[in-house]
Amino acid sequence: MSKTRIYIILSLAIAVLFVASLFLGSVAIPAGETWNIMTGGEPAKESWRFIILESRLPQALTALLCGASLAVSGLMLQTAFDNPLAGPSILGINSGASLGVAVVMLASGGTVAAGAVSLAGLVAVTAGALAGALAVMALLLFFATLVRSRFTLLILGIMTGYVTTSAISLLNFFATAEGVHSYVIWGMGNFTGVSLKQMPWFAGTCAAGLALSVMLTKPLNALLLGERYAENLGVSIRTTRNLLLTATGLLTAVTTAFCGPVAFIGLAVPHIARMLLGTNNHNSMMPATIMTGSAVALLCNLLCSLPGEDGIIPLNAITPLLGAPVIIYVIIRGVNR
Repeated sequence: MSKTRIYIILSLAIAVLFVASLFLGSVAIPAGETWNIMTGGEPAKESWRFIILESRLPQALTALLCGASLAVSGLMLQTAFDNPLAGPSILGINSGASLGVAVVMLASGGTVAAGAVSLAGLVAVTAGALAGALAVMALLLFFATLVRSRFTLLILGIMTGYVTTSAISLLNFFATAEGVHSYVIWGMGNFTGVSLKQMPWFAGTCAAGLALSVMLTKPLNALLLGERYAENLGVSIRTTRNLLLTATGLLTAVTTAFCGPVAFIGLAVPHIARMLLGTNNHNSMMPATIMTGSAVALLCNLLCSLPGEDGIIPLNAITPLLGAPVIIYVIIRGVNR
């Protein structure tokens, strides 16, 4: 199948899933009323307007941006570390961002959250997530200069994740009941943490990280051939790593702060894009990964509302069901080669 056809299919999938996220949810709203509200008409119930414009719309936009951000982060990490199992969650970057959020949320007794109305709370949570994500990324890049084995680097990333998880457990032990409850709810993952008022800030940050990632397409292609070859082509390895650190840390931090530590999207989506395209060329992989990440996140968002009025399933109860089979397939295929 040609790349153009794949891009068209992914675009249609995103459009269908986005529209479905507006029409379907835990509350049954007639399709005609949903369309009426989206086109600026007067709804039969004012609560329906609030649900669609203040809940479903920002939730769909958040899923769209979060999926693209995490997927691109996974793609860049897998290329930079030359490891198909690299990703924000496996290498402990999500855990680092979670630790930063935990410090802010638990220290405040659970009164500060990413979805808080106050700007101070929003900035504090995002800054904590960014600091934690960047700290773990810097540590992993330092480890990469000490070891050459991809497997060893993977183990070091997992161990880093265990250390940060242990620190979070200690914080939970000494925190108040309100702080622990607030953090546990946040840790289940969801796309409901961004309001329409916060959307410009969230979208702008994600767009900046994605733009920086796209700018790294050429250096990432050079890294596929090895660091020495990349240097011979005039690529600065140090500069590329610093920019990759900034882009990945920014995208992981902002999505983790608002949506919680979302699992598997960053790890599995790049492999799905590779299967669709049959290439590692980032000129094709970068847009395909962005689009696939958005489509997968929108699908997960829809699946979370399947119980209907009985409630909404936590996001991290759905993402492993879609992502784990992909990783198992990648591992088995790699072992049999």
